[in-house]
Amino acid sequence: MTLEICVDDIAGIDSAVLGGADRLELCSALSLGGLTPTPALIAAARALPIPVHMLVRPREGGFRYTPREAAMIAAEIATAAEGGLAGVVIGASGADHTLDAALLARLVDHARACAAMRGAPLSLTLHRAFDLCPDLPDALETAVGLGFDRILTSGGAARAIDGLAMLATLHRAAAGRIVILPASGIDAGNASRFLDAGLRELHASCGATLASIDSATAKYEAREREFGFAAADRRITSVDGVRNLKLVLDRFARQAA
Repeated sequence: MTLEICVDDIAGIDSAVLGGADRLELCSALSLGGLTPTPALIAAARALPIPVHMLVRPREGGFRYTPREAAMIAAEIATAAEGGLAGVVIGASGADHTLDAALLARLVDHARACAAMRGAPLSLTLHRAFDLCPDLPDALETAVGLGFDRILTSGGAARAIDGLAMLATLHRAAAGRIVILPASGIDAGNASRFLDAGLRELHASCGATLASIDSATAKYEAREREFGFAAADRRITSVDGVRNLKLVLDRFARQAA
């Protein structure tokens, strides 16, 4: 049982580790679906006691990349490897939303070369560009052929719980060749449904809305939102949310033993 928590700031890192996460997905701008994290955040994560996989996404929007953007992705993969992180999370789409297999093959080869240079493996996760593919089982076979270790996916739905049937289908089709990592809206209340379907790694943000602690803080936060410096629904990683989700996985593991 593996619980991966996605975080986009130093407080999120601390909360995820304290709550018992098994692995982190490190990024920035979770409100935009996640972007490549800053060098300082990468440096802060490298000494953690759990594996850290870095999201490599150079901008918001879709996943069809120009040659210059592809070069940026390659450079960030090298940064993750040089920074001692355990893996990278990448993806790319063609014009029809199928996977850009040619670009992904070059990026996978590049990641392997970076791993060889540092003398340690670099785990490869295909991100949710996968969910936009018109034929998910076919895209799974492409991911297997490219050599990815896992696929981060909601089963093609906005929320993983709504894509559960497809997630179960993908898990059966994977047949141990690649890990299906469900994501989007997973929490302690619905996690057991994914585990019952045979899935053994879960991805979550465990986000909670940041509540103002007093009236002075509320007034200051309103001023920040007025200037566009903060979102109205800013969320933070909840230690309790992580801990409660981890308890579900641990309980399931004990019952299955």
